[in-house]
Amino acid sequence: MTQQRNLPKNSRKLTFLVVFLFVSAACAAQPKPLPGTKLKTAAMRTENYLPQLEGKRIGLVVNQTATIGKTHLVDSLLSLGIEIAAIFAPEHGFRGEAEAGAEIKDGKDPRTGIRVVSLYGNKKKPGSEDLQDIELLVFDIQDVGARFYTYISTLHYVMEACAEHNLPLLILDRPNPNGHYMDGPVLDTSFRSFVGMHPVPVVHGMTIGEYAGMIQGENWLADGLKCDFKVVKMEAYTHRSHYSLPVAPSPNLPNMHAIYLYPSVCFFEGTPVSLGRGTGKPFQQLGAPWFKAGKVSFTPKAIPGKALNPPFKDVVCKGYDLSKTPLKEWQEMGRLRLDWLLEFYAACPDKEKFFIPFFDKLAGTDELRKQIISGKTETQIRASWQADLNAYKITRSKYILYPDFE
Repeated sequence: MTQQRNLPKNSRKLTFLVVFLFVSAACAAQPKPLPGTKLKTAAMRTENYLPQLEGKRIGLVVNQTATIGKTHLVDSLLSLGIEIAAIFAPEHGFRGEAEAGAEIKDGKDPRTGIRVVSLYGNKKKPGSEDLQDIELLVFDIQDVGARFYTYISTLHYVMEACAEHNLPLLILDRPNPNGHYMDGPVLDTSFRSFVGMHPVPVVHGMTIGEYAGMIQGENWLADGLKCDFKVVKMEAYTHRSHYSLPVAPSPNLPNMHAIYLYPSVCFFEGTPVSLGRGTGKPFQQLGAPWFKAGKVSFTPKAIPGKALNPPFKDVVCKGYDLSKTPLKEWQEMGRLRLDWLLEFYAACPDKEKFFIPFFDKLAGTDELRKQIISGKTETQIRASWQADLNAYKITRSKYILYPDFE
């Protein structure tokens, strides 16, 4: 990298052009969401952002999902002579190898030697010491469209840090695999946490770029701060697009079954029910030792990097294997599933211990827990969300960048 930056100006431009053409050609290796589509992620549209990076010291907020074809964005930019001053890593780390909740520490990327700053653990927001040598920050992380998936919380804090330090932010947009609907209770801000920072439903129906617009437009940054950000849009994306993620967004969302089920199944993280952590099918199985109606059995085990101490480790659980349902059914479901939650609560022999405090954080309210305890039906519960969903729909419409699903 240093040698390239010391080349004569004309030689640098020639090198930049040659590698630019190579990277652009590599975009053809990007797995296609469906045959015949022409969807391109923002990272693939290199001609729209590379000129903004040349000659600057940049920071990258990325993980393993930031790719152009099969090449990581870091490697692509380094090959172009772009100077990367630091990498900022969200939950699961820069290479996406840490299990949920595991503390991510600062360090250096062993492959490139670039400084890596953790944004998960004790520090959620970049500080002045992290940003002092950076002229532009670039955000490129694949989201899955659920409020409690923490990458949108990292986005919030990155925007806030950029606003505080007068640092421009460039967001490379990616598809939302659950962007074809919106559903669930809207968060009550008294339940605000890192797994739910904003008054949006569980399934928010927005891309990262659109969500950034809403964070800023609704004045959700602290002290009325405004971030100088730009979104590099995708090509040929709509909110009806079914996009198969080429890279797993986190260790326990290994495939599209898990990604489509995640918004519904994640509620079980706040209960004494296994959702398959510690098995080969995380977020695709539900079970507990006391669940008599279970049609399948599985035994969670310790799996390094995925689940070292999963619920019911080494204990046989009975329940459901949701991975056996055809993928298309989950893909087209278009709503949260509450029937599993209601069924397991009804079957639990000790109902007073069914919910733990984390459940209310995931739900973004204590109302869902109270409704289940009081015996409300799924229809009744869903009806209670409608007014807030209608209001959110109006708010969301102001920030949509692509053709919507309605």
